Amino acid sequence: MKRNSKLSLALHALGHMALRPQVAQTSEQIAAHHATHAVVVRRVFGLLRSAGLLTSEKGHHGGWRLARPAEAITVADIYRALDEPFLNAAPLSPAPHGTCAIEAAMADVVSAAMVEAEAVILRHFAARNLADLAQAMGQARAISSFPQGDSPL
Repeated sequence: MKRNSKLSLALHALGHMALRPQVAQTSEQIAAHHATHAVVVRRVFGLLRSAGLLTSEKGHHGGWRLARPAEAITVADIYRALDEPFLNAAPLSPAPHGTCAIEAAMADVVSAAMVEAEAVILRHFAARNLADLAQAMGQARAISSFPQGDSPL
């Protein structure tokens, strides 16, 4: 997965949030952990809040929290909220005002394959929830060289 995608940021950050749901995380904390800017976090998390997956609280103890239990948030929910296709066939699209029949036919074939592949990806994402990811993260953290509790999130 692209490290700079909205989905990558969301899954990583929400996975950490699922491990510690009682702790609100600020955009600045999340951004520092992901080597990005807090504005990027707010844009991505704003989409997740609009989809009902996150809540945000202002104030001294404010920040972002999961809006529902991690078991009730599927990877597909997150994927849909971000509206960023996993696959992109744009480079294979025919040139505007193109007249090549082969190019147009190939674009149709590739486009149909991409639609089918996206459906398969979405099915797999729907079968996994945020708690599954958090559990896998927790297991990976337990066997890593970092002491438990040193996560910046």
